[in-house]
Amino acid sequence: MTKNMLELQNVHKRFDDREVLHGVSLTLAPNEVVCLLGSSGSGKSTLLRCINLLERIESGDIIFREQSLLDERIDVDLVRRHIGIVFQAFNLFPHLSVLDNITLGPLRARGRAKSEVLDEAYELLERIGLKSRAGDFPDQLSGGQQQRVAIARALAMRPDVLLLDEVTSALDPTLVGEVLDLLTDLARQGTTMLIATHEMQFARDVAHRVALLDEGRLVEVAPAADFFDRPQQAATIDFLSRVPKTQ
Repeated sequence: MTKNMLELQNVHKRFDDREVLHGVSLTLAPNEVVCLLGSSGSGKSTLLRCINLLERIESGDIIFREQSLLDERIDVDLVRRHIGIVFQAFNLFPHLSVLDNITLGPLRARGRAKSEVLDEAYELLERIGLKSRAGDFPDQLSGGQQQRVAIARALAMRPDVLLLDEVTSALDPTLVGEVLDLLTDLARQGTTMLIATHEMQFARDVAHRVALLDEGRLVEVAPAADFFDRPQQAATIDFLSRVPKTQ
């Protein structure tokens, strides 16, 4: 029986007097892609930040490879090497070239051999179609290109799980497709991903399962086709009625 890569157990998160996650439970199996849907403010970004330990939860548990991430002995930096996260704002280092942005983590955090890291970085750049831009700086790239570099930078750390937080929402609509194409390729290659997104067609086509967060509550989790074609919960039906139809 396949063991879950990641398991959220009754996760609660509060900011001051406002509870933003209400008992969220979700699993992510190895090589699985789960798309996390929900209106703005539903808690998607907060949930991803909690998984990556950028935010601490009030109660519940987060299990990664059968180990609780709430254990005080856990090395937070080590966790983040294995659970990569990519944000909508790119967060590339503006003073570093594309190549240096990708190689910095593996060289410094993992202490790997420079020749090996460089070889892998060029392979990643070829994979995202930007090998010829290795020496450029972020401000010389389009938004879509910067986002692809941000994803490649996360992949360079060889994470077991990749978390993606609305990585197309800051992009011009004409650039969204190139980033979604990259994520589709990663899914086909078996990358384990939890993706917060507003891209309905992408979720239908690529996700193994789709989950809906509504005001911090996980109201429905189902295989993609069932989620879109046979929603069971009133909140899901209402949400889908307010977004563009998928085919």
